[in-house]
Order: sequence, then structure tokens, then C-alpha cells
Amino acid sequence: MKYTNLGRSGLKVSRIALGCMSYDRVGKNWHLDEEGGRTFIREALEHGINLFDTANMYSGGESEEVLGRAIRDLTRRDEVVIATKVFFPMRADANAPGLSRKSIMTEIDGSLKRLGMDHVDLYQIHRWDAHTPIEETLEALHDVVKAGKARYLGASSMFAWQFCKALHLADRFAWTRFVSMQPHYNLLNREEEREMLPLCLEEGVGVLPWSPLARGRLARPWQALSSTDRVRTDETARQLYAGSEAADEKVVGKLGEVADRRGIPRAQVALAWLLHQPAVTSPIVGATQVAHLDDAVASLDVKLDPEELALLNSEYTPHPILGFE
Repeated sequence: MKYTNLGRSGLKVSRIALGCMSYDRVGKNWHLDEEGGRTFIREALEHGINLFDTANMYSGGESEEVLGRAIRDLTRRDEVVIATKVFFPMRADANAPGLSRKSIMTEIDGSLKRLGMDHVDLYQIHRWDAHTPIEETLEALHDVVKAGKARYLGASSMFAWQFCKALHLADRFAWTRFVSMQPHYNLLNREEEREMLPLCLEEGVGVLPWSPLARGRLARPWQALSSTDRVRTDETARQLYAGSEAADEKVVGKLGEVADRRGIPRAQVALAWLLHQPAVTSPIVGATQVAHLDDAVASLDVKLDPEELALLNSEYTPHPILGFE
């Protein structure tokens, strides 16, 4: 495994992160049950992966519970980097959603209880809250860090102007700064290259792309997409990629060309392409099959030449801005 600093922070993270959204107690939809999820957490540790990403709202908190128990049983807490998120509601009352001081203080304690930990290493805002002043959010997050409940702060999926404002205010008021951004970024959706990724490079913010294989669309031939339960039932994926099928099919075709020439799986090429992007720190890979983690780790050794990179880039067309809700 290879490691790098997360942005300008001193925190060392593996260049592949394991996303734990698909692990819960009973294995809903395409998910794995707790024992299945534990198998992949164990394998990730064996590969040297030290960054594990979850969120309070994944399976209503069950993902945090599964991850926390696995970390307790399989490794030493201080040897891993645990990341979770806050924003989406965990209850039905008026103050449940968002990034108010009340919500943040309630949800960090809920996450820590489910994880069975006294702190998380990276606490991330899952989305931008248009109904709460960002100053209130930033000061509350700063207090979470000062209370020892989080070591670092991160953000996810927002407009670049919003993230820039948050960074500026943190600097202005000497609040804890975001060290990472988790955007939707892959070969089929490259809109973050316009503003967010250059901003992260300029500001020394680490980038942790979510959905690096476009919900499986970059792991198999286009005509084979309907063969997976996730592609058939994942409503979020349908919304993210609806209306761009013709353009996406061309990109997947070029990906297939490079993979076939190399004689390696498409997933390795798609992840290698991400790892070649200067802003990217660690793609967050979900794993529900043995090959998923093996391909992710193998991608670290795939060096794409300029001709291959140009071919992979050649068919991309602009996409709508989606995934910020």
C-alpha cells in the first residue's frame, strides 16, 4: 500500500479508502450483512488500507455500528483513520436534518456511540446546509474538534464558491479548517475539474472521490450493466447518470479499449486514471465482491501513458451538476 498526506495536514492516509456504505446488519438491497462486511474490512486491513469512510445515515446508522465492531475486533484503533459524516436526518423532528449547532452536537455523539469510539479522525459535512449560517456550522465543528471528538474536518459535494467561503471564514475566525473534500468524481462525471479540484489544489485540500467507478458503470462493458442488482435497483445512481447514457457509453468504450490492450480489468484502469489526477488523494472504493478490493489495490501500480490518458479523456462531454442535494 502507498500512503500520502491528506491535504496539507500531517495525517497519513492510504491511497485507496474503503467505503462502508454497503455494510449493515442484515444486508439490505445489494448490501452485505455484518459478517460479509467484516470480511472486506479485514481484507482491507490486510492490504494496508487505513482509511475507512462511513456516514451516520448509511442504513440508519448500521454502517457505523458494523465498522466500529470490526475495528474493535480486527485492529488497533490508533492504527486506522475513521471518517464519518453529518447532515441527513437521523430522526423525524424539525431539528434532525442539517448542520445547526444543535444537530452537529447531537449527531457527533450519536456517531461515536454507534462506532464505539471516543473520537473520529475525520468528521465531514455530507452536504451544504442552505438553512443554517455557515458561521454557525463552522464554529460548532471547531468546538467538536476542541472537545476531542474529532481530529480533522472534511466536506463533501457542494459548489466551489460555498467551499471557498467556508475556507475563508475558518481562516478569518481561526476556526478549524477543512482538510478534505469528498466530491462525485470519475471518468463519467468530471464536472468538478472546472472549479472544485483547482480550488482544492490551491488551498491544499485532499480530495477523496466518491463513486469512483460510477456505481459499477466503469467496471464492465456497457451492454452488461443491467446484469447487476445495484444498477437495476439503485435509484440514486439512476438519477446521477440519467440523460447522459449516449455520451457515457462512448467513454466506457474507450475504457474497454485501454483495459483490453493492457489485459487488465476495467476497474483497475478507471481507478488508475483517478489516481493520475493531481488533486486526488484517495478514491473511496466500495467492495462487495472479492475482486473489488484486489482491483483497487492493483490500480496503484498501473501507470497510464499520455496516449492512454488522452484516449480515456477523448469522449467526455459536459454533464449536469448533480449530487449536491
